[in-house]
Amino acid sequence: MTTQRWILVFIFSLASDTCRTFGSGIVQPFKGESYYVRSDCPFTLTSFTVNRGEYSVTIRRGRNGLLVQVEIIINKVMTLLQNGHVVVQNKSVSLPYDHTYQHIVKYGIYTKLRSSLLPFTVTWHNVDGGINSLWVTLESELSTDMCGLCGKQNLAGHRHELIRDSQLHDLRCKTRDPVLQKNHVCSQFFRKTKSCLQDNNSHFHQLCRDNIFGFENSHEVFCPFFQEVASQCNQSRINRFWRRLTRCEKPSCPGDLIYEKKGPAFIPSCSNPDPAPFYQELTETCVCPRDKVFNNHAIGHHCIPESSCSCEFAGKSYGNGEIRSSKCQSCTCHGGKWRCSENLCHRKCVIEGQFVTTFDGKQYVLPRKCLYVASKGPNWMITIQFNQKGLSLRKVMVHLSKELFVFKNSKVVFEGREIMEFHQTDHAQVYWLSSMFVQVHTTCGIHFQIQLSPEIQLFIDTPDKSNDKIKGLCGNSNSDTTDDFTANSGIIENSAQPFALSWSLGHCHGNIPSNCTNRENENYAHEKCAVLHQPTGMFAKCHPHIPTDYYYTACIQRICNTGRSRREALCIGLASYAKACDGLGVVIGDWRRNTGCNLKCQKNQEFSYNMHTCNRTCTSLSGHDIRCDMDDDPVEGCGCPEGTYLNQGQTCSPKKECACTYYGGIADPGPVVISRQKCNCENGVLSCLPDCDCKNGKVCVSCSEGPVNIVKKTCDHIGKPLDTSETCESGCYCPDHQYEDHFGNCVSLDECTCVFSGKAFRTGQQVNSRCKTCTCYRGMWQCTEKPCPGQCQVYGDGHYQTFDSKWYRFSGQCLYTLVQDSCGNKKGTFSVRVESVPCNQNTLTCSRNIILKLQEFQSLKV
Repeated sequence: MTTQRWILVFIFSLASDTCRTFGSGIVQPFKGESYYVRSDCPFTLTSFTVNRGEYSVTIRRGRNGLLVQVEIIINKVMTLLQNGHVVVQNKSVSLPYDHTYQHIVKYGIYTKLRSSLLPFTVTWHNVDGGINSLWVTLESELSTDMCGLCGKQNLAGHRHELIRDSQLHDLRCKTRDPVLQKNHVCSQFFRKTKSCLQDNNSHFHQLCRDNIFGFENSHEVFCPFFQEVASQCNQSRINRFWRRLTRCEKPSCPGDLIYEKKGPAFIPSCSNPDPAPFYQELTETCVCPRDKVFNNHAIGHHCIPESSCSCEFAGKSYGNGEIRSSKCQSCTCHGGKWRCSENLCHRKCVIEGQFVTTFDGKQYVLPRKCLYVASKGPNWMITIQFNQKGLSLRKVMVHLSKELFVFKNSKVVFEGREIMEFHQTDHAQVYWLSSMFVQVHTTCGIHFQIQLSPEIQLFIDTPDKSNDKIKGLCGNSNSDTTDDFTANSGIIENSAQPFALSWSLGHCHGNIPSNCTNRENENYAHEKCAVLHQPTGMFAKCHPHIPTDYYYTACIQRICNTGRSRREALCIGLASYAKACDGLGVVIGDWRRNTGCNLKCQKNQEFSYNMHTCNRTCTSLSGHDIRCDMDDDPVEGCGCPEGTYLNQGQTCSPKKECACTYYGGIADPGPVVISRQKCNCENGVLSCLPDCDCKNGKVCVSCSEGPVNIVKKTCDHIGKPLDTSETCESGCYCPDHQYEDHFGNCVSLDECTCVFSGKAFRTGQQVNSRCKTCTCYRGMWQCTEKPCPGQCQVYGDGHYQTFDSKWYRFSGQCLYTLVQDSCGNKKGTFSVRVESVPCNQNTLTCSRNIILKLQEFQSLKV
């Protein structure tokens, strides 16, 4: 066999894994010779089953000879090609299109569908009026019971049976026999291709006449046949004449694109300026001129320099250099690519009932209703506990060093007292953001929000430090999801159930269902939760930022197994997605009204999707509101309308009705006496009259303005211990950093006076006390330590004083040693003895004789 003949056999016998149909009815099966079918009936082109999955391609030609309908089924997913559109599961799709089972892309001048389950592709060429060329490729042997026009074996002599068995039932269609009709174009073409076709010349000449009959003026019908022969013969002589002879022009390209016979199937574009080489193939295609890329972000078919490409986000186009900003980051369009700043928003751990999202973004469902460690660090721990009935949380407990906060029953409790508005401890600041949410800021580096109604939910910000020491259901916040399931024992579990149970404490109260347990609830859930998916619905603006799949599934499970009303469970599910969007700065709008999830507020409060407490309470009028310094995510709930302030009793009042908060108490609007000082509460602000009439440099201090430690304002109290029980009293006090001395004047600390034996001394003055010299300095005595001689004495009726100044009485009548230095075996140097004798008839004793003995002298009686 010559080289030329081998090439021709290759094209029409093709590889055994390709079946083609083109023109007005030519079919080249997987094996064997090509044949012709003229019919407007539907046919099975190929059909087979693999692993219980059904695969088929059916075709139907119109009266114009072109394929007007192609139906492709891959594992029960139907794709319909009709009127130039691609319809998947009854929905028209744009390209490129990705599905679980298949991918559809533009492939040069063609379109290709590639199965993701099997090595199975369908490729076609769209023209005006239909499809003029289609081929199916099977890259390996898939089935032994394959049927359809593509067949599987060479069925020469049995074509009529193959066509009959492949035709689908339709009474309105007809299949016609070929008409023996000469065509001069076919005759001229095949006279010039004898060297290539050789023995098969007459067979393909007949296919040419069958294909072109009735469509002599339809280039879209007969040109694919001539092109197939010319391209596979691959002779330069044929390539020079066949288009001129058949009047088949080169395919035209739209816009700025240029036709190439063999070029990249996927041309460089603004979205993909450098297609991966391993994904690239050569085919007939339309390409951009050199140094330009296809602008797929604009209408039309234009080629531009890559540096001029625009960027796409959320369906909106941004020109080169344009900036888009969100709450979390700012991005600049640069040559079709986004260059974004660091994400400024904290990652969060979210626990919404049984649904958990870790700090690093891993999502899972808790298996049982237990007491769990949500998250813990070196000096803090957050635990959650489920209700025995239903699937909601019963309470959250926050341990901060030795402090314990309990959140349950829409209340916050600390040391047995309920926190109504704001509370600050050594380790935390806790305050209500709205009627639904509480914010907690701690000194341990952990901050979080807790939703208390309609059910408890927990939103923990990524801790500021010690990420490697963080453990629990929330993971460790190291930007690596692969170790999020680190159990309490330290091993990384493979699934959520053993991981979560390793962080349970004590007894559990039953399993959490993973499937719907109520069919009626399930039907309701699928219908109502679908609002999250609607491409033009109220949640659509958030779809580019947060996919809805997880929230949709959670919404269904929540309703299926709810212990509350279905409507309430639905609203909780929708609120979870809305809050996640709000956290990224995407405002959904009034979704509650549109879904029937409106909330009623108590008393005269109003609902808002973006509630603030900063400067919205009567307490905030009395001084700087520390809540204004906090970085909090927006929350929904009830609160006071603009221009009103939350007062006692959780009512919203105008300024004039606000009580005044001061150090030590609350004062009602109007005149009030505080610490014997006349004050007035007006618009939430307490003002007191400066009627102290202070002298000697002192200023008037009002205890209503804040805590004043008056005991530290005098020199006399510098050296005394602080009495924390003392209360503040308004009056005249020295200014800051000055002290009242013992003469009534205000002096600096260096000039503070001291007192000794009731007498005041100025700084630098000295006194002597018991052999010590002491100097006054900063209100304290600084003394020099020197030995002080001891004195022993005896007088009267047996009164004695020791060297250590201890007095006692002894009335004996003998000779006594007062002192001597000869103790034990030591040879002494002196001794003093005294003789006590009766003094009178009352038997009183007196020291009559004193005997002094020195080493160098004899005893001396005094």
